[in-house]
Amino acid sequence: MVHLGRVFTDKDIADNNILPDIDEQALGPGGIDENEFTTSVYGSVHAARDLPKHQMPDDEMPREIAYRMIKDDLTLDGTPTLNLASFVTTYMEPEAEKLMVDAFNKNFIDYEEYPVSADIQNRCVNMIARLFNIPAHEENTNAMGTSTIGSSEAIMLATLAMKKRWQNKRKAAGKDASKPNIIMNSAVQVCWEKAARYFDVEEKYVYCEEGRYVIDPKRAVDLVDENTIGICSILGTTYTGQYEDTKAINDLLIQRNIDCPIHVDAASGGFVAPFVNPNLVWDFRLE
Repeated sequence: MVHLGRVFTDKDIADNNILPDIDEQALGPGGIDENEFTTSVYGSVHAARDLPKHQMPDDEMPREIAYRMIKDDLTLDGTPTLNLASFVTTYMEPEAEKLMVDAFNKNFIDYEEYPVSADIQNRCVNMIARLFNIPAHEENTNAMGTSTIGSSEAIMLATLAMKKRWQNKRKAAGKDASKPNIIMNSAVQVCWEKAARYFDVEEKYVYCEEGRYVIDPKRAVDLVDENTIGICSILGTTYTGQYEDTKAINDLLIQRNIDCPIHVDAASGGFVAPFVNPNLVWDFRLE
């Protein structure tokens, strides 16, 4: 996911500066050295100036004051623990946080320099693969996995992988591979729409209706054609948290002898369903 920030021109900055002379105003008693560090953040000369917005400031600021002022600015954000629509973890043990902080200075992608970090990733991939019932007992199983920054990156990689596999299959058969499409519920998380647009994949939706806020398996399979790279099934929809019937989609594809991949978006339920509903078949137990 990307958030684009506009670069303001000098005119924009001048037009938006409602207090153009703030830097020249004396907000304290005379005779105070501007560089004198005071014990009170908002009693210091630095609090008389707004935090820099458009360019690096000319003067330095004590780290304690910079931290406090930025921290106070951030209080205008929502509170994650009170956000019932949040998809993020709002608490973890201090030991987990410390492990993350300890790894901040490692360039994780450099596997040769940090082989143990890479090995820990591989351990996690194996643990999660078995949690999701990968057929590890079969000798011809060729399962791969990787860590991602989050579920949005995972969806980007999955969409790209499905598109490439479909293109390779079409080209090997001497067929056109220029018009891929993907099938999904109209209530998918917005990153699915972005993935389709980033990678030039047509979006084909199964629209929600009153009383049904998940994908309809039959309608989804009915939309499959030779250009379909895959079907998205959500384990925990964005708006209601419901599990879509991945098994029904899988069974219909088998029944109709259609070779079409299913990607399960398990960002919300992937680490919940295996523990609270282990008999729910949504994972690699399916064909």
